[in-house]
Amino acid sequence: MQPQSPDAAFLTALRRDLHTHPELRFEEKRTASIVAEHLRRLGYEPHTGLATTGVVATLDTGRPGPAVMLRADMDALPIRETGQAPWASRAEGVMHACGHDGHTVMLLGAAAALASDPPPCGKVHFVFQPGEEGGAGAQIMIDEGLFKLFPTDYCFGLHNWPGLPAGQMAVRSGPIMAGGWRFIIEITGKGSHAAQPHLGRDPLTVGAALVQGAQLLVARRTDPLIPAVVSFCIFDAGTTDNILPEKARLAGTLRALAPNVLGELRDGLQLLCDGLAMAHGVAISVHFHQPYPVTVNEDVATHLAGKAMQVLEADEDGPAPDLNIAPSLASEDFGFMLQQKPGAYAMIGNGESSKLHSSDYDFNDDVIHIGVRYWHILAHMCAASAAEA
Repeated sequence: MQPQSPDAAFLTALRRDLHTHPELRFEEKRTASIVAEHLRRLGYEPHTGLATTGVVATLDTGRPGPAVMLRADMDALPIRETGQAPWASRAEGVMHACGHDGHTVMLLGAAAALASDPPPCGKVHFVFQPGEEGGAGAQIMIDEGLFKLFPTDYCFGLHNWPGLPAGQMAVRSGPIMAGGWRFIIEITGKGSHAAQPHLGRDPLTVGAALVQGAQLLVARRTDPLIPAVVSFCIFDAGTTDNILPEKARLAGTLRALAPNVLGELRDGLQLLCDGLAMAHGVAISVHFHQPYPVTVNEDVATHLAGKAMQVLEADEDGPAPDLNIAPSLASEDFGFMLQQKPGAYAMIGNGESSKLHSSDYDFNDDVIHIGVRYWHILAHMCAASAAEA
């Protein structure tokens, strides 16, 4: 299984071009156009337009076998890049701070490798997804017919992971990424002079009590063996230092590795807000939005991913894969796909780079060929597994 894929210099140049021209969720028109054009050059007939800018192409061997979906995300983040690389973002306030440029290029490389060395049977669907960063692009693609247009037996995703040795592969069975809710809380009280607090209803101190009390939802209401977190990331109130404000606004996220715990956190936060409103004579509204499910890897698919990683290790003489990597409380909309189909989400080490979503983050170009080989081996592994069954 030695594929004929684009050389490293070509893929690196393409990755850096995408990094220089990042696009926010559902605005990935340039990226999608480049993806579609490269797929056409490889002989594919790309399907465009799912979730506005999504691109899907299929390799059909013409022989009965499993249909495998390989997915990469394409969108960037609303972050101003501080890195000084020659390929740094030219889009003000937008950058590829999560490595989706690298994910896109690795899957394009795999499409080339599999075009020259296809699996012996079945189909491979290459999915280039928009809107992963808070847009639930995976769910939108599903709602618009992804699995009806491209019937699939297994789904696989791959994400770079800073701190994991460069090129090391990792996966685990079961929950690997947390489910999450984002929330916005608005507290409306009554403003007053700072010297006369009894004449008002101070939303700022109620908000402070809310931030503290919400931590007990994890510390005292959640099974300590199930990872969960409540994070307040915005607390906005007041305009001057001698007036108690009328309103306060708080926002953040709830995250957990078990769906039932995530629901309990949401219900608990609502009850806490209701109780504080009654106790302190203020109005509190809570808006939950952008829900992402727990990303849960299915056992058989995880086994296939692990076998592919072990073959890759032998071929590349690289670091041994971690087949039981610790789960993360970050969220990932690939979980929507895994609610519909069995599959596995895996990690590829980015080395000692800056953390994801940092303004100086950059994808490690040295691991591109590892990702290409993983996809190529995995597609063959799935076909071989079906033949053995």
